[in-house]
Amino acid sequence: MKNTLLALTTALIASILNAADFPASSPQFATSHDKVLSSAKENGKPALIVFSASWCGPCQEMKKNVYPSAEVKPFHDKFNWAYLDIDVPTNLKVFEGLKLESVPYILFLDASGKKLDVQDGGVETSKEFAAKLEAVLKKAAH
Repeated sequence: MKNTLLALTTALIASILNAADFPASSPQFATSHDKVLSSAKENGKPALIVFSASWCGPCQEMKKNVYPSAEVKPFHDKFNWAYLDIDVPTNLKVFEGLKLESVPYILFLDASGKKLDVQDGGVETSKEFAAKLEAVLKKAAH
């Protein structure tokens, strides 16, 4: 029981700290896989799930410069966003369950949870990521 409580407390603190270090102009990130899928089903928007880690340079670069960028901002309200740090045990379990092997890894799902696309690795520019988001939205519309 103590170990479970400690694990839950650690996960909660990590989630709070992780959410706190996003630039103010970032999209609203959920920190739960289940929560983002539930939101997608409720509002019909696709889900964008970022698997990341605090020790991952490209992950932190995207977090600070790509997601809050002017090029990506028009897409903030068109997706349900989740940021899952794999250092949090519950997120690591989802990551491993999907048989993923590297971060950053971004999974794009339609509102029903069906895979639309992936981004395996970081992107060089915000413009490049915005183009990816546009392409995913077109796939989601079909």
